Amino acid sequence: MKTTLVTAAELAPHVNEPDWVVFDCRHDLGDPEAGARAYAAGHIHGARFAHLDRNLSGTKTGSNGRHPLPPREVFVEWLRSQGVDEGGEVVAYDAQGGIYAARLWWMLRWIGHEAVCVLDGGLQAWQRSGRVLTTAVPAILPGDIVDRAGINPVVAAFVEAHLGDKSWRLIDARSPERYRGENETLDPVGGHIPGAVNRYYADNLDADGRFKSAQQLHAEFSGVLGEVDPRDAVHQCGSGVTAAHNLLAMEIAGLAGSRLYAGSWSEWYANPGRPVAL
Repeated sequence: MKTTLVTAAELAPHVNEPDWVVFDCRHDLGDPEAGARAYAAGHIHGARFAHLDRNLSGTKTGSNGRHPLPPREVFVEWLRSQGVDEGGEVVAYDAQGGIYAARLWWMLRWIGHEAVCVLDGGLQAWQRSGRVLTTAVPAILPGDIVDRAGINPVVAAFVEAHLGDKSWRLIDARSPERYRGENETLDPVGGHIPGAVNRYYADNLDADGRFKSAQQLHAEFSGVLGEVDPRDAVHQCGSGVTAAHNLLAMEIAGLAGSRLYAGSWSEWYANPGRPVAL
């Protein structure tokens, strides 16, 4: 059972197996339909398409962030419609460094499905290995996955209650510029949650777009954590997407048990009574 990463060579023998379900998670925040067009133009054999806004997010209310989680039962029903079985392996990939694939990875763990992994290096690694793409849409038989109530996300009230508490660590996955409140292009309010430390998700990858070694990630995240236990680390970003990339990186590093603040910055600033740091 794969629970963090899979290589292109490891995935290739399984793409025709019914108990392995592959999801193409490509997306562009500036062009929400770009991923669907890319999928139609060519994808890994057997892959289904997972749209960040329609399948991996719920309804926005104006106060719950840009990519709120969908109701658990809605997510599970969609997984069943895509052929995911209770005992099956799920593989997620994208072409954006794994940020959208990591969102699906975390959501499977959210409902208690541990057999889920991300294609290391994404679609680029698949193509560099000489493997071809297809435009064929797979025939899908309904799956039987169930909600086993896995890890729970952290809510804003928890973050508010723990501001200034040195026993935990809030880790912001956004770029250093956005963390500082500079060059903010996605949210109308710049800055970060007071006390949050910055760990840019892109720093989890090497020059080839693959995750760094477990040893290197362990050393780097240990520096971010300091004396804080990994189980007392909470990840956030702009909307709960790239934060999952840091959570995955910590799992690869053997620093298990950290949590996600799913609403993240876009939920935090929606309440003008919450403090903002620059």
